[in-house]
Amino acid sequence: MRAIVTVIGKDRVGIIAAVTEILARHGVNVLDISQTVLQEYFTMIMLVDLSGINVPFAALSRALEAAGAERGLQIRAQREEVFNAMHRI
Repeated sequence: MRAIVTVIGKDRVGIIAAVTEILARHGVNVLDISQTVLQEYFTMIMLVDLSGINVPFAALSRALEAAGAERGLQIRAQREEVFNAMHRI
């Protein structure tokens, strides 16, 4: 099973490290990552593999959202099938 993780917020040092540390701690592997800085705003989208996850997906999602709130970022995780269904034309 895979998921999409998105991160948006003011750019600062350590954003990628903070997000990937949480993912690694929960047994989630990053398959693909795209990030850019638009003026002073950091944006990132990641495709992750949940096959080794060691907590329920809802717990991972809450951990990412909480870490984002602490850092002034919006971090969201969606299962790939939900993401695809929401973005289907």
